[in-house]
Amino acid sequence: MGFAMTLTQLNAFVLVARLGSVTAAANALGVSESAVSQALSALRLHLGDQLLTRAPAGMTLTAGGSRLLAAASQIVVLGAEAHAAVRAAQGAPEQLRVVATSAIAEFVAGPLTDAFSRRYPGSVEVSAGVAAGREIGVLVANRLVDVALSSRPAPDPALAVVSEPIFRYRLVVVAAGQGRPRGNPRQWRWLVGPSGMDQGSDTGRLLASLGIPETSIGVFPNQTAAWAAAADGAGVAPAVEHLVAPQLRRGELSLVDLPGAPMDACWHVTLADRDQRSGAASAFRRFLATPEAMHLMRSPAAGVAPSRFRPPVYVTIWS
Repeated sequence: MGFAMTLTQLNAFVLVARLGSVTAAANALGVSESAVSQALSALRLHLGDQLLTRAPAGMTLTAGGSRLLAAASQIVVLGAEAHAAVRAAQGAPEQLRVVATSAIAEFVAGPLTDAFSRRYPGSVEVSAGVAAGREIGVLVANRLVDVALSSRPAPDPALAVVSEPIFRYRLVVVAAGQGRPRGNPRQWRWLVGPSGMDQGSDTGRLLASLGIPETSIGVFPNQTAAWAAAADGAGVAPAVEHLVAPQLRRGELSLVDLPGAPMDACWHVTLADRDQRSGAASAFRRFLATPEAMHLMRSPAAGVAPSRFRPPVYVTIWS
């Protein structure tokens, strides 16, 4: 019996090609780097082509890899659609897989998905995860997730996804109650959640615009911890203004005015093109425009640090 390509191998190849590294693909899938490398090696052996080669700027597709990418992307999408079709035939609840960038996941994604689930008891199975901004478009385009919430639109316009603004906010800089630290902002200690190391996030853009060196940045597991450290006088922290409003009212934190801060920003929702998205994804998009969803984005419950799990990809069904 001859060797056959699997959806797992094609999916690993597509993610490495789209995200630019084995590490990024493994993070997106929630598996080890060795698992991705093994899947890619098996595909190379079967096809007799390197498919991807390392370059200073990341991975480069061979001529064969370029031709495979378009076909493999379609196959991966068809695999996801086949899985959904079988679940529907079995009478299983429709899946809605949501990912969000770290700050949105920490404060807003949970209340939103909980409220949406209450509208469709028993008919929609909702799961949630955390993703980096640069992963958003790739995850949605390859049907690894159904909906993504992020501070920026999907970065690759070539992907068959739609990004729409859903909520405008202001990004501010906060410090302990006594106010602005002394000296040059580049020499301050900047306290950030995971989004601070994501160059595509609003926090990443703010830090870049201020010329903050990496040596001045301290990364915390979540935004709540970064704000707590700022309140203790350990440095300054970028913050979504309406989410940090309780600490500002209590005087635990104060606003720091800087060139470029406050910064106007916007949360976006990214979905597959309208004719390719699931019914649950379309329903969730409509829900995001309701007064209930707007209220939750404006005044969510107290922040809870997100579990650091990756998007639920259900890789096992593709083996």
